[in-house]
Amino acid sequence: MRVADFDFHLPPELIAQHPAPERAASRLMVVDRAAGTTTGFRTGDLPGLLTRGDLMVVNDTRVFPARLHGQRVPSGGRVECLLLRRIDEERWDALVHPGQKLRPGTVVRFERDGVVLEAEILEQRTFGRRTIRMARPDSGDVDAAIDTIGDVPLPPYIRRAPDARDRERYQTVYARSRGSVAAPTAGLHLGHDTIARLDAAGIERAAITLHVGYGTFQPIRTGEVEAHRIDPEPYEIGETASRAIGAALDAGRRILAVGTTTTRTLEAVAAEHGGTVPAGAGYADLFIYPPFRFRVVRGLLTNFHLPQSSLLMLVCAFGGRELVLEAYRRAVAERYRFYSYGDAMLLL
Repeated sequence: MRVADFDFHLPPELIAQHPAPERAASRLMVVDRAAGTTTGFRTGDLPGLLTRGDLMVVNDTRVFPARLHGQRVPSGGRVECLLLRRIDEERWDALVHPGQKLRPGTVVRFERDGVVLEAEILEQRTFGRRTIRMARPDSGDVDAAIDTIGDVPLPPYIRRAPDARDRERYQTVYARSRGSVAAPTAGLHLGHDTIARLDAAGIERAAITLHVGYGTFQPIRTGEVEAHRIDPEPYEIGETASRAIGAALDAGRRILAVGTTTTRTLEAVAAEHGGTVPAGAGYADLFIYPPFRFRVVRGLLTNFHLPQSSLLMLVCAFGGRELVLEAYRRAVAERYRFYSYGDAMLLL
């Protein structure tokens, strides 16, 4: 299957640069897979679009301020560093710029509000990836320093500097477990009021964790879909969530995944355990593209994604390529807002 089969024309001005004024104010395109129809709503209408007894599964990962700006030591040359994942107590997988100048042995200093972090390049990898060692000269807590020095890691297609509001809006209201470099953006549409109305409507909810890594930014560099690989990302499913998911599956109730990260986690675990979702932790690297047999997910809330991206391929696997691409063409024609801070799609 060709990557080009998942292309569509997107005018640059439809890429959302700021969030909607309120979480419930984004537009919501509802796609009925059986009828092949699309209908327009608002994300605040979600409680009325679902059925009592549906189980909504969310990803409760928390984004940390993973983008750091510093200077090389001793030259003072500017460096940008995106922390991708923690390898152990000291070492991190990171994406650095300018990559060609940051070879093993290079030291970079980051500083803000009197807090200092130093990074040493340990290993040079491809496409700007590096293994680095992070430490504070005062031997203080590194995570606390990252929180002080770091910026919200807005995606590269948001062409502005992060501001104070992004610390709250580029985070789900139920975020709990620190570890992601990108938000599970479908969940950004769920505010406290919408969640309360979902509860009142009898929509059950369970939370799992998948820490979103570099794969969410990683372009597909192959011409054939099957040649692409997804970076492994750590997940955790607790006993409470496992029981709720198992009960819904046993009763034949609909499970709605909030976001592609939730979908990949549920389906990766189910694929390894005969269609069940037991409690546990591990790494998920499942790449979902058409055709794919979904074992768990029967509804999907998601944002509008990049052309030729792995996320769009997942949505096409769930909704059908032709129907989804036609919905995307309609979204462009009707001026929906795209990507992380954009509008949403609900596939049922």
